[in-house]
Amino acid sequence: MEDLMEAEFNGTFITLGGFVEMDKYRYLYFVILLTIYIIILCTNCTIICLIWIHRDLHEPMYIFIAALSLNSLLFSTAIYPKLFIDILSHKQTISYSACLFQYLLYYSFAVSDFLLLSAMAYDRYVSICKPLHYPTIMGKRTVIVLLTLAWFLSTCEVAVATVISSQKKLCDLTTKGIFCNNTIFKLHCVKSSFLNAYGLFVLMNLVVVPLMFILFTYIKIFIVTYHSCVEVRKKAAETCLPHLMVLLLHWL
Repeated sequence: MEDLMEAEFNGTFITLGGFVEMDKYRYLYFVILLTIYIIILCTNCTIICLIWIHRDLHEPMYIFIAALSLNSLLFSTAIYPKLFIDILSHKQTISYSACLFQYLLYYSFAVSDFLLLSAMAYDRYVSICKPLHYPTIMGKRTVIVLLTLAWFLSTCEVAVATVISSQKKLCDLTTKGIFCNNTIFKLHCVKSSFLNAYGLFVLMNLVVVPLMFILFTYIKIFIVTYHSCVEVRKKAAETCLPHLMVLLLHWL
């Protein structure tokens, strides 16, 4: 109790208790994670640069792919640098305010992926099912609105849980994770039924609904192409392939 009071007086720091056998495998973990992070940086930066350089790729589908790559960069940067510091440190701690900020970034970028993927699905749906209206529907303004909503909605909804959590008193200063996710709720003195219910709401609103929308759009695309000629089916397969590959890479 004295340690808890002292921590709160000096600025609350919590211990990340998910690290095990760090003394024995510290440098192996570091090399593996650093390699993964470098691959993520190089791959996504290459995708973004290629789309930026080639003007023929300045289409909604490829813009959404670039947005997903940017999202992946931001998501990884919110997690990996702190992991590197913790792996090389003998004591893994983080201030509670920084932990909440990492929690906000982690979930905001994680769930915005689903919104970006659903925006891509909508783009493919319009392209195949309403080709004559595609230039009008998927104009520059529509793309900007979809990108803004993908990041704005996710950040706002996750921010609500972050603000509520920041007002809670802590009765424990050790979390079982290696970074700050929803395990920080277990540190609260009083468990919040509202936070649990709100977490389910965010899951449904930002994950389940977008996934259902993606499924719906591809059912519609399949129905339209099934009743079309071979050339339309071939065009549909070609135009949906990039989106399907992105979906597959995100779920592997």
